[in-house]
Amino acid sequence: MLTEAKTYDELYQNFRWDIPARFNIATACCDRHADGSGRLALVYVDEDGGITRTSFDEVADLSRRFANVLAADGLKRGDRVAVFLSQSLELPIAHLAAFRSGLISIPLFALFGEDALEFRLANSEARAIITDEAGWEKLTKIRERLPYLQDIYITSNAAHAGAKPFWPAIEAASDEFTTVDTSCDDPALIIYTSGTTGNPKGALHAHRVVLGHLPNVEMCHNFLPRPGDLMWTPADWAWIGGLINGLLAFWYHGIPMVGHRARKFEPQAAMELMARLGIRNVFLPPTALKLMRQANVKHAGVRLRSIFTGGESLGGELTNWVRETFGIDAHEVFGQTECNLVIGSNANLFPIRPGSMGRATPGFDVRIVNDQGEELPRGTRGVVGVRQPCPCTMIEYWRNPEATAKKYAGEFLLTGDLGIQDEDGYFWYVSREDDVITTAGYRVGPSEIEHTLMKHPSVAMAAVVGIPDPIRTESIKAWIVLRPGFAGDNALAREIQEFVKVQLAAHEYPRFVQFAETLPMTATGKVLRRELRALG
Repeated sequence: MLTEAKTYDELYQNFRWDIPARFNIATACCDRHADGSGRLALVYVDEDGGITRTSFDEVADLSRRFANVLAADGLKRGDRVAVFLSQSLELPIAHLAAFRSGLISIPLFALFGEDALEFRLANSEARAIITDEAGWEKLTKIRERLPYLQDIYITSNAAHAGAKPFWPAIEAASDEFTTVDTSCDDPALIIYTSGTTGNPKGALHAHRVVLGHLPNVEMCHNFLPRPGDLMWTPADWAWIGGLINGLLAFWYHGIPMVGHRARKFEPQAAMELMARLGIRNVFLPPTALKLMRQANVKHAGVRLRSIFTGGESLGGELTNWVRETFGIDAHEVFGQTECNLVIGSNANLFPIRPGSMGRATPGFDVRIVNDQGEELPRGTRGVVGVRQPCPCTMIEYWRNPEATAKKYAGEFLLTGDLGIQDEDGYFWYVSREDDVITTAGYRVGPSEIEHTLMKHPSVAMAAVVGIPDPIRTESIKAWIVLRPGFAGDNALAREIQEFVKVQLAAHEYPRFVQFAETLPMTATGKVLRRELRALG
């Protein structure tokens, strides 16, 4: 997508979208590289450390076969197919088979419980699902409440009544399949929002969504491809960050992906994996980086070329730690499931300003606007808006026209995130609209306070919320996870409060400090402040 440039201004001003009228994700992200040469697509590391390498030729063959399985079982263009798997070879096979069949795939997080799973399958009216043994156990408890669910394909070797074996079905199927001719605007997948407020909504995306992600992925990974590039992320491939920013964007460029199904994120194990495989490109969410900082990880064998991060603002403390630990800057990005990767960073194009999300991605017109979609002056806090149309924007919220309409004002998609754009074009995250704290007449965003708290030597993670106060409307409360070696007592709480007063402002210090072992988070690593507010 991008033509490499030496300056951001040159890169941004010279960019033009080139979206073909006919486009299919399976063709673009797999078949183009399946030329019989055995080009490497996936390096899968199992829980015991064993490695399996799979080529694009093999992925293309297996996904064509599974497309035939789906067709033989009666699935037709436009039907929904859920993929309830963690990082694995089976996951891209299932998605690519759906894309080449004109079906709509639904990525589902492997750790979803029964309620979360039932809502998404019922809302989408999914006709088929691909899952593993753990997923099957959850499905057996809710299947009778899912009248549209016709077929369950199981990737394990176990036989279950009412389920179909994934691999034997593929082995028995023909390897001849003609990928349907899809428009770039034809629906390809439904990605459900993380549901931080109310029920999750299904963002229906078109095949063009992969192309819409490329300018930011290329800029923030310091241009792609480069010889020796090898990509890994601990982020689950059920989310837009893992599936499209990671797997599909890198496969578009023919760059191999590392897959690893870890039970939980282990900082030192992550370093050892990067060193062992010679990983060059990573997407590490801020939560992962905070855990690595907390554990003070080191490994001389890690040689990263690019670090891509997003989901929460890094802040200065974490930005500096990444630079000192890896010798390169983390390139922060901003976006959301509905319209992703609209802001980003590249230290070689413009200086990183700690705490800033970066500047507008080439191809995107990003402004700070009010609720009516009217542009606000630089330096003014408002809603981050993205001028439409653009290729990465969802088609709609699945069967929810009212919510879809509320997402737009004038020419802009409203992200629902508050931010500020400075005179040099850098964007600064303030908070979600519903996270703003009103205290003693001030409107305070929690992000700035959290960044200041992270500077204190005792703090590993922090989340700030407003709690009811009869005099001030709301008081500021900080929930803090401590680094090893610190005791959460009254003396430390007072020390932290004074630290914020001095570092930030007297009206922004937390009047209440609560120490905790963990913080409630979404599956994508964003703090669930509404749960903390409910705790008071």
